[in-house]
Amino acid sequence: MFAYIVRRLAQAGVVMAAVAFISFLLFQYVGDPIVYLLGQDATPEQVRRLRAELGLDQPFFVQFWHFLAHAIQGEFGVSLRQGVQVSGLIAERLPATLELVFVAGLLSLLVGVPMGVYAALRRGSFTSQVFMTISLLGVSLPTFLIGILLILVFAVTLGWLPSFGRGEVVQWGWWSSGLITAKGWRHVILPAVTLAIFQLTLIMRLVRAEMLEVLRTDYIKFARARGLSNRVVHFGHALKNTLVPVMTITGLQLGGLIAFAIITETVFQWPGMGLLFIQAVTFADIPVMAAYLCLTALIFVIINLIVDLLYFAVDPRLRVDKAGGH
Repeated sequence: MFAYIVRRLAQAGVVMAAVAFISFLLFQYVGDPIVYLLGQDATPEQVRRLRAELGLDQPFFVQFWHFLAHAIQGEFGVSLRQGVQVSGLIAERLPATLELVFVAGLLSLLVGVPMGVYAALRRGSFTSQVFMTISLLGVSLPTFLIGILLILVFAVTLGWLPSFGRGEVVQWGWWSSGLITAKGWRHVILPAVTLAIFQLTLIMRLVRAEMLEVLRTDYIKFARARGLSNRVVHFGHALKNTLVPVMTITGLQLGGLIAFAIITETVFQWPGMGLLFIQAVTFADIPVMAAYLCLTALIFVIINLIVDLLYFAVDPRLRVDKAGGH
């Protein structure tokens, strides 16, 4: 187990180094930050002085080493657009994104798993066919279109829910949350549903497919032959073994929620990291873009590591294979 963790940590370190290198290349090939800081009318002397102050006159690998050393400490320089520390901007926007992803992920699991189980156990029923049709729409429709349709129906036509912003939030130091206020919950519903629909339908289809596969196995037939009730067979044996691969995919999809949050936050003007990244791209704010890429990669790596460890702990076959040297 210890050797497995060390190996996974080493792989995670390689991935983060590669992402840091790609992020650093943004500084080299996505515009000149000196132009954005001084403007087109800057004199050659001003350009030379500022380039020396920022260390941009040093060799490529020296610059990358300084960038990597600061990135490890969570420092990515100053935003070219807002003139403040990037770490401060990330700390300000991170709670909103994590809050949105948490609600969307929880909604995906609480709705997707029961729908998948029902679609597997009642696969010939009308309701099951409706679920499968909804899942096709959820997978096929782009996220921004789903968000616009929800705004049109629930915000514009019915007027039930707000269409933008985060609502009232409560501040605890650098962390803020809208989940403990009524207005905060009303604001999070539409973006969370928009973000959750694709993941929800994916989980539903995965649970259905895995459940049907498990129900055809020999040990399920043996359980029925022993006279166990359908409830015990379905939920005590089949569902438990169905959730092992589902747990892996669901954990990986949590990282995908952060990626999809860029579109959702833009549609609903949700003040999270995704909206910050879009604004950074618009204004070529390279330090913010680099910080976002590194932080997103770090979250992916951490989630993948946790999922691998959980899978290792849940599935005894992996422990037997490792012990046997396979």
